[in-house]
Amino acid sequence: MNYTQLQQMYEKLSESGGLRILGFPCNQFGGQEPGTNEEIKEFAKTKFGVTFDMFSKIKVNGSEEHPLYTYLKTAQPGTLLNAIKWNFTKFVINKDGVAVARFGPTDDPIPKVEKKVEELL
Repeated sequence: MNYTQLQQMYEKLSESGGLRILGFPCNQFGGQEPGTNEEIKEFAKTKFGVTFDMFSKIKVNGSEEHPLYTYLKTAQPGTLLNAIKWNFTKFVINKDGVAVARFGPTDDPIPKVEKKVEELL
């Protein structure tokens, strides 16, 4: 559901409101993204029609976690643990680069995330 709904939200709000979605694949959760960066990007594009930006695979937890996720988890702490618990944890960043919301992997991008994004656009 995440790729499809994030793509729908991107199509709806990128031109009119300036929404940008940045995807950061991670293979730390059950080996769900074992491919190369190119394979993951092609999979998302072919299977789900993803046209938003997909970046290289990164680590989001642990000693090798990417500094972006260190910032995001500090700015928008998680419930119980501050760790990223599964793929598709979603963060909303405002136009000033400040993380203003965090949504869990099972939070439906439409309408939950979309509503927060529309408040900011």
